[in-house]
Amino acid sequence: MSRRVILAAIVALLVIVGGLALTAGPMTLSVLDGLVGGGRGTARVRSGVPFGTHGQTLDVWRPSGGAREGLPVVIFWYGGGWVHGDRAAYAFAARAYAKAGFVVVLPDYRKVPSVRFPAFVQDGAEAVRWTRDHVRQFGGDPGRLGLVGHSAGAYTVAMLTLDQRWLRAEGVDLAIVRAAVGLCGPYDFYPFTAKRAIDAMQGAADPHMTQPIRFARADAPPMLLITAGDDTQVQPHNANNLTARLRALGAPVRHIDYPGLSHENVAMALSKPFRGKAPVLADSVAFLDANLKAR
Repeated sequence: MSRRVILAAIVALLVIVGGLALTAGPMTLSVLDGLVGGGRGTARVRSGVPFGTHGQTLDVWRPSGGAREGLPVVIFWYGGGWVHGDRAAYAFAARAYAKAGFVVVLPDYRKVPSVRFPAFVQDGAEAVRWTRDHVRQFGGDPGRLGLVGHSAGAYTVAMLTLDQRWLRAEGVDLAIVRAAVGLCGPYDFYPFTAKRAIDAMQGAADPHMTQPIRFARADAPPMLLITAGDDTQVQPHNANNLTARLRALGAPVRHIDYPGLSHENVAMALSKPFRGKAPVLADSVAFLDANLKAR
């Protein structure tokens, strides 16, 4: 079989499986990422580690070579409308940041309808506390911690970064978060119109207190807010409004929009087969590297 035929077959396979990744979800995307070498140079050093007070679990990934200690740390929260998702399906995201030189903590969290706000944010704060207490044994430096999340995961990132209630409740120094990256996140979505938001925030005593923009502050750590030009799930005003509010207060914030990308495309672009869609990984890694330098 000629080299040209083999290459054509590989391209056809990527197109077919790429389409499946869009319809079958992130687990298919993680499988494809692994097949094309997305995990090369990384290692999942712990799986299903218990944390918190409600039976949550997490995985830990890291580079498989190089420095053995003092590495910058990323906690990554996946999306799913506060309803769907699990850490196993997002191995592609953990591998991407591990390959870039980070120790990556990938936690699960409780979801609707079993819980409502603020349970998933509290779970996020417990993951930060676990990371502070344990990441050194995997070569990570808790003094160089960044938060990254997509969609509902980006909501958790924004709330933990801006609303000081949650980390304080866990006895975590608020200064532990040195940088935050939100990928297609909802930050300013009250009054609630989408069913998932209505369900997730149901019962909040003051719905305004569910909104990350409500907690924008001048002393917030640097934030990178990434949006997709064709996102129909999380409207761009969320990032636009939060960016404007933070800038008005003098807080360090950067906003990047990728024209032509959908909500899902931004997450897909973290995987090796689809990084050509947009430099989501390169832009977020550059931002984290700039803000997580060793002290």
